[in-house]
Amino acid sequence: MEKAKKASHSLFQSTFFMFSNAWQTSKTVLFLVLALAFLCASKAAAELFMAPVILQKIENAAPLSRLLGTIAAFGASLLTLTGLEAYLRQNALFGRIAVRRHILAEIAGKATRTSYPNTLDTDFISFESRAYKACENNASPTEAFWSSLTDLLANILSFAAWSFLLSGLSPFLLLFITASSVCGYLVKKRTIRWIWLHRKEEASCLKPMDYIRQVSTGRQYAKDIRIFSLQPWLLRTWETAFGQYQRFLAKREKFCSISDGADFFLMLLQGCFTFYWLIRLILAQKLSASGFLLYFTAANGFSRWVTGIMDSFSRLHSQSLDLSVVREFLHWPEPFLFENGKHLPKDTNRSYEIRLENVSFSYAGCERNTISHMNLTVSPGEKLAVVGLNGAGKTTLIKLICGLLDPAEGCVLLNGEDIRQYNRRDYYALFSAVFQDFSILEASAAQNICQTPAPMDAGRILECMSMAGLTEKIQSLSNGLDTKIGKQIYRDGLELSGGQAQRLMLARALYKNAPVVILDEPTSALDSIAEHDIYLKYSQMTDGHTSIFISHRLASTRFCDRILFLEQGRIKEEGTHQRLLARGGSYAALFHIQSQYYQEKGIFHG
Repeated sequence: MEKAKKASHSLFQSTFFMFSNAWQTSKTVLFLVLALAFLCASKAAAELFMAPVILQKIENAAPLSRLLGTIAAFGASLLTLTGLEAYLRQNALFGRIAVRRHILAEIAGKATRTSYPNTLDTDFISFESRAYKACENNASPTEAFWSSLTDLLANILSFAAWSFLLSGLSPFLLLFITASSVCGYLVKKRTIRWIWLHRKEEASCLKPMDYIRQVSTGRQYAKDIRIFSLQPWLLRTWETAFGQYQRFLAKREKFCSISDGADFFLMLLQGCFTFYWLIRLILAQKLSASGFLLYFTAANGFSRWVTGIMDSFSRLHSQSLDLSVVREFLHWPEPFLFENGKHLPKDTNRSYEIRLENVSFSYAGCERNTISHMNLTVSPGEKLAVVGLNGAGKTTLIKLICGLLDPAEGCVLLNGEDIRQYNRRDYYALFSAVFQDFSILEASAAQNICQTPAPMDAGRILECMSMAGLTEKIQSLSNGLDTKIGKQIYRDGLELSGGQAQRLMLARALYKNAPVVILDEPTSALDSIAEHDIYLKYSQMTDGHTSIFISHRLASTRFCDRILFLEQGRIKEEGTHQRLLARGGSYAALFHIQSQYYQEKGIFHG
């Protein structure tokens, strides 16, 4: 598969990405960025001029009423600006969160609808994790971007105003303050860079501590900790990791102390020089006390704006890197056709033949093919069993038939047509499956079975539960079909046993009523007697449907029309149960080994 092209990390590209999402979701976000930047700059200007103007009134012996009026005017202005800023910041959150949620929804949509091979790609998985991390909370780049942009604009506005003010006093002073501010920023940047370069070292210290915390508090470890007395080991491991982390913190603080000292010296030098310059002007009677206060405050503020601009640019650049990851993930190439593919209507009454022609497949990093030059035809309505030892390629074969994977060589045909031309989601609609690694949702039993936005058919749900052998269990619960499954969300949620969970998944597969039913080890958590009972029902449950079963227990598939015995990705033997036994090959040898156990249980005989 072709990898995603490296997206641009430019600030312009990231800004355009965020602006386009804001335009689609909440246009007020853009207006509030400008409004807040202007308010912040106006508030800073009012704070700058307030004390010098009042002092000037006192120097000029202005009437008390005028002095109080000036104080009241500045106070009212600051109060209004502060209140308006707080109001806009609070209300800006709603739009910013909406934009972040919109991006998060796009990421979730990509993750859940992407081609299945992408979910096996380590690069895709890494980008997915980083994309989600960029949307975690209010401080994440997809929301914090707006705060950084607001700060940048406010700092630029203030910088322009302060530059104009100080240049009228002395261009040299302005240049000195700018240079010292830049040097101070570079010192801070060096500290930030050191922390960034040593982030992996810090993570390596925290990782074992996090692991011990998870083990100590994890429910799944509780029995082992007590039975095997693991407490001393946990404590020793924690103390060792914590000691390593303390040594890292000592090294970091030593470096930061030196940088902080250099930064303090630059700030002190800047303050002293500015103070000296302004005192000279006062002694030369070129500057009043109010002017001194104005320019000294402006000089300190100017340093803040210079540093603020560089900080804002630095934050925006860092955020643009994370936003670029989001963009790369959202534009990750799809090996399958979806909306651009040929439409394939689902028709439960139509017959579907599935044929594999010279199909080979291997997973990334594997030297040997998992499926090798396989030719297979699954006839409409046929009950096919696929058996073999672990690693024979059974599950991979099912994934190729379902269209979850595309062959590296050969093709999969549906009624003679290559499935790669179809909208893959239309093709998926033809299948109902229970896989080994099935998923149960934290939802009601009914919702787990139907899993469709359409209104639930309660009668159909009960019928499917009955066929799967779950009726008695559900009826014994106080809430019946509304019983919640799982305890991660619901306190009163039901935790199903392995066998009950598999029966629930069988009911789900039956409810979909697809033309082709796939059951990949659907009874692995059931005892042999329960498994035998379930498989006896399969023949009835799948009447009129093409059905494919995978099982390690060869006796369970005797009812199938045909059995494939796979070995090293090839069909080594095929035929009915009786013919394969009569052949006396690998299938018969494996069956006789397993049958000893079943015969002891009295389930069947030969």
